[in-house]
Amino acid sequence: MTPSSEHDSGPALLKETRGHNLILTLNRPSASNAVNAEVSGLLGAALESAAHDPTIRVIILTGAGDRAFCAGADLKAATRGDATYASEEEFEKWHFAGFVKHVVSKPIIAAVNGAALGGGTELALASDLIVAADTASFGLPEVKRGLMAGAGGAFRLPQQLPAKIAMELLLTGDSLSAERAHALGLVNRVVPRDQLLSAAIELAERITVNAPLAVQATKRMALGIDDGHIGSEEHHWERSAREFAEIKRAADYGEGIRAFAEKRAPDWKGR
Repeated sequence: MTPSSEHDSGPALLKETRGHNLILTLNRPSASNAVNAEVSGLLGAALESAAHDPTIRVIILTGAGDRAFCAGADLKAATRGDATYASEEEFEKWHFAGFVKHVVSKPIIAAVNGAALGGGTELALASDLIVAADTASFGLPEVKRGLMAGAGGAFRLPQQLPAKIAMELLLTGDSLSAERAHALGLVNRVVPRDQLLSAAIELAERITVNAPLAVQATKRMALGIDDGHIGSEEHHWERSAREFAEIKRAADYGEGIRAFAEKRAPDWKGR
């Protein structure tokens, strides 16, 4: 969330329909497409609408600009004491960005156009397929901020990567290049940045030619979706909430975010 030459224009979330594909674009490039309350509300509502629209068969999520897919939660807003979710009720139901716990039967493709950090990587992990620009990167740097990857990253990354690689990334907060992510099976395609959206649409079209109800039933079976929930994940979400509550009680809580805002190294107390 450093200053950028990219400027915001229009609503915080752009929506475009191409055939049976809905393209959702996080549109805060000047803030690295970080998620604030407005983005969370718009994205949650768009996903819910698409879930019930029979003309939409595939959802594509991407970010505006070339620099970032999504830098996670808007830490500057959080530092000011502003909420980064639309409502307590929405957060309880759908969690970060109205997305990471928002289970829909329609396939979701993340078209990662740049850096996906923290919640940005968690958006990608919550998607079914990932197409990445060759300039993209993935990372969960929460431990550098005195936090944990509480929007699904702490349990989804070890599910989607080899365990030792996932642990290294989680514990160091280091990033993974698009090419490395592809080699490890996290990413389906890596393409030049200017071909990203067309590659995501091409993949989506390979899905939309199939029977939509059969595709949706197949996704539900593959992920264990029942009544809009993935049962195998419920205990992970409960444990994640408990662990995050413990972190919030620690003296170190808030130090990483303050240090980030003040552009200094954090002074950890370990308590």
